[in-house]
Amino acid sequence: MLSEKEIVVGITGGIAAYKAPELVRMLIKAEARVTAVMTQNAREFVTPMTFEVLTGRPVITDLFAPAAPGAISHIVAADRAHLLLVAPATANFLAKLARGIADDALSTIALACRAPALIAPAMNVNMWNHPAVQENVALLRKRGVRVLEPAEGQLACGWEGKGRLAELEDIVEEAACTLSPKDLAGKKVLVTAGPTREFIDPVRYITNRSSGKMGYAVARVARRRGAEVCLITGPVALKPPTGVRVIKVVSAREMYTAAIDEADKSDIIIKASAVADYRPITEVSHKIKKGPDKLSLDLTENPDILAQIGARKKHQILVGFAAETSELVKFAETKLQKKNLDLIVANNVTRPGAGFSVDTNIVLIIDKHGRKAEWPQMPKMEIADKLFDRILAMMEREEKSKGRGGKK
Repeated sequence: MLSEKEIVVGITGGIAAYKAPELVRMLIKAEARVTAVMTQNAREFVTPMTFEVLTGRPVITDLFAPAAPGAISHIVAADRAHLLLVAPATANFLAKLARGIADDALSTIALACRAPALIAPAMNVNMWNHPAVQENVALLRKRGVRVLEPAEGQLACGWEGKGRLAELEDIVEEAACTLSPKDLAGKKVLVTAGPTREFIDPVRYITNRSSGKMGYAVARVARRRGAEVCLITGPVALKPPTGVRVIKVVSAREMYTAAIDEADKSDIIIKASAVADYRPITEVSHKIKKGPDKLSLDLTENPDILAQIGARKKHQILVGFAAETSELVKFAETKLQKKNLDLIVANNVTRPGAGFSVDTNIVLIIDKHGRKAEWPQMPKMEIADKLFDRILAMMEREEKSKGRGGKK
């Protein structure tokens, strides 16, 4: 989402300015083109040379800095920007932007820039809670500026509370969200992700190798593109996506209850979780001690969540995933038909770059009309984007088909 995007990063004079170089590095890693603009006070915390080395561009520090002949540096930066991102933003900068004051390079660029603005404040908790600051934040939001709430925790000044700069990963995610098309606006998307755990005793359980990365990527992309997203997740070691409603479950039966409850309220359902097919008939209340050479475990079938949703669905688009180790097409087509899916995403988990706990995948897409597409290895975020492109195209075709049917 940030590839080839021009981002003006403003750095103001707070202690959190020391985090700005890492933020710039992350944006560049996401293939954005960055121009850094520093206030005079920001230079008390970090040097312009740091940003010049990272961005490969001159850093704007002076409103009257020379530019190319016939050009004004701060206007050039404002005109070519796809996004204005200020992190950290002090109370002073918030006040300037809210009241239209332009007395340095950054505040002037902010007023001249027609691109969306994303502001990440950082300051003392009492400053953040001051009525004047809150009034300025409310005014900026009313004008369409995205203000990312500060995080809570121990502050550099010794106080504890809200005032820390938001996590850098969240700032980058919010930047990507700001610059994403909102073609899923008005849609409710339900995503399931991760494994389930079926307990044998208080210590042991049956599970699988699902990391949840594919489902989390789908939820994150859906939110970026404007959808209202609910993510039902089994136990994973992943941070929940920003701006997504998360329901945490452990067992297949818990996931079944949550998914059935949410499915009827959703427009698009993407079932990317790896649910255990079976569970122990009896969960022993104490730890099973080592005893005989052999131990038998009696299992019973778990509810088939995907089949149940497929049987109940009316207007929803239903997408399933199939993680296989052989005969990919055969098993994917069988699951597509048996579960009444609109689309299935299948992958051979034995292939390098397509298995568990990696950030890439290699998938085969099959729709309910039998159309197939093989996608080469690519990041799971990119696969999620392409998946929604496919879903939207399918929905558009179906709407047109209904329109032609109505005319007849």
